[in-house]
Amino acid sequence: VQLQASGGGLVQPGDSLRLSCVTSGRDFNQDTMAWFRQAPGKEREFVAGIGRLFTTYYADSVKGRFTITRDNVKRLVSLQMTALKSEDTAVYFCGASFRATQTTRQVDFDFWGQGTQVTVSS
Repeated sequence: VQLQASGGGLVQPGDSLRLSCVTSGRDFNQDTMAWFRQAPGKEREFVAGIGRLFTTYYADSVKGRFTITRDNVKRLVSLQMTALKSEDTAVYFCGASFRATQTTRQVDFDFWGQGTQVTVSS
């Protein structure tokens, strides 16, 4: 069972970036999928989630700037990030929950990817 996150990098404020999370090893199509992030010295926080029926929900800090999507055929969950700010700098993790829906709590997620670094700096 694996969640493989990729797409991070170093960008300037105002730039865009697209993160991808490829799943394998089991059928994640019925799971709630989400992105979390962890900045240095801070706890991991919820960023965006998408349910099995494609309902999306976001943290207030990213609403209107980030878009989460899923492609069940490709087994892919993506996070399109626009208008990036320095405070978006963090390691981004994708997670999967088969137990909960519309959740923002880390403890509800059963599988995690390894993380991809996003750095927003001029």
